[in-house]
Amino acid sequence: MIKVGLTGGIGSGKTIVSSVFRVLGIPVYNADERSKFILNYNGQVIEQVKSVFGNQAYENNLLDTGYIASVVFSNRQKLEKLNHIVHPAVEDDYINWCGKYTLLPYTIKEAAILFESKANKLVDKTIVVSAPLEIRIERVIMRNGLSRQQVEKRMDNQWPADKLLPLADYVVNNDDKQLILPQILEIDRKLHYEWQSLVNG
Repeated sequence: MIKVGLTGGIGSGKTIVSSVFRVLGIPVYNADERSKFILNYNGQVIEQVKSVFGNQAYENNLLDTGYIASVVFSNRQKLEKLNHIVHPAVEDDYINWCGKYTLLPYTIKEAAILFESKANKLVDKTIVVSAPLEIRIERVIMRNGLSRQQVEKRMDNQWPADKLLPLADYVVNNDDKQLILPQILEIDRKLHYEWQSLVNG
């Protein structure tokens, strides 16, 4: 089984691309969703978060995401501490998840900060979803109701496209001009071919 990492900056359209892979029958591990689950239900992680952010980090036994966001997006040191707590737990969770799909040609791991968190070391191939900066900003403002300044502050915590793209094995251009389906089908074809080559030695 080929482990494929799927990433791209906020507003690039990662989730749309991963949903197409799901329709094609490919299992997708969403690192952001799993990290939220772990932050809410993993006792060891919860205690570590409270030790850094205080008991106010949780309200009614659930993570207060508004409070955490207000702290980490203006304090890089706190963001790094949060990442050091969450990333190892997500890594273990991902490894266990992969164990269920060893006989399939490939799986997808969708992660917003695949390279930043060094999670790319756990995958064999990478896909970067790319879109022009202004389009990404407009998408996030429309989707999340954030101000431009808030969006830009979140983007500051992610690698820019010119740093991501040279590291990609495959690129999906989601610029509202090119159709993404043919691009995804071509990547799917290549991955199936590569898996077949591995199986046949």
